[in-house]
Amino acid sequence: MDPAASDVPHRTSETALERLSSIRGTIDNIDAALIHLLAERFKATQRVGRLKAENDLPPSDPEREKAQIQRLRSLAEAAHLDPEFAEKFLNFIISEVIRHHEAISEDHHRGQDA
Repeated sequence: MDPAASDVPHRTSETALERLSSIRGTIDNIDAALIHLLAERFKATQRVGRLKAENDLPPSDPEREKAQIQRLRSLAEAAHLDPEFAEKFLNFIISEVIRHHEAISEDHHRGQDA
């Protein structure tokens, strides 16, 4: 890590900068894993969307969404993560999934009408 390229003051010890770099490397690895996990999750939800469209099921399932939010809030609490943050994060994901399911459903119905 180049200390001149950082906002960290120059008087910071080299050991502290090495530790900072190491911790940031861990964060970068976790971020990469999160992106890959989200990609896999969305691949699965795309399959759900196609199945729903093929069987004329609604894009949204409010009861499942409510149960998932409660489940993730509990998991967040057990992991010492703010459950409010976990709920906001899941709500964002759910809204994207529903948007995708609606688009899949529209495409499916357009294909049947053609």
